[in-house]
Amino acid sequence: MMRRAARIAALAVCIATGAMAEDPTESAPGAVLRGLDKFSGQVVDIEMLAGRTVRFERLNITLTECRYPSGNPSGNAYAGLQISEVGREGVVFSGWMIASAPALNAMEHARYDVWVMRCTTS
Repeated sequence: MMRRAARIAALAVCIATGAMAEDPTESAPGAVLRGLDKFSGQVVDIEMLAGRTVRFERLNITLTECRYPSGNPSGNAYAGLQISEVGREGVVFSGWMIASAPALNAMEHARYDVWVMRCTTS
């Protein structure tokens, strides 16, 4: 719990100082995420479009938006995600994940990990 609080505090400092907002970004129509089942060791790449929901094991993942540095579609990706678990009320994760810093705002789940790899432009 303390690690999560420290990560959120660090993110708040970045946002307050404008460190993340200096570089202009563009929206992409989709993203590639990577999912891991920690019990079986299965790793799956998940290609999805913004505004759509896909199922990975027992998780429903909705991509709200994927952004990348202007003029550099292969650059660092920022994905807005909402993740819920089948049979469980509420969301497991809601927020932005950053490809270059997956631990900064990670989904905390006992069985699954999900992180953003890149935005897709076609």
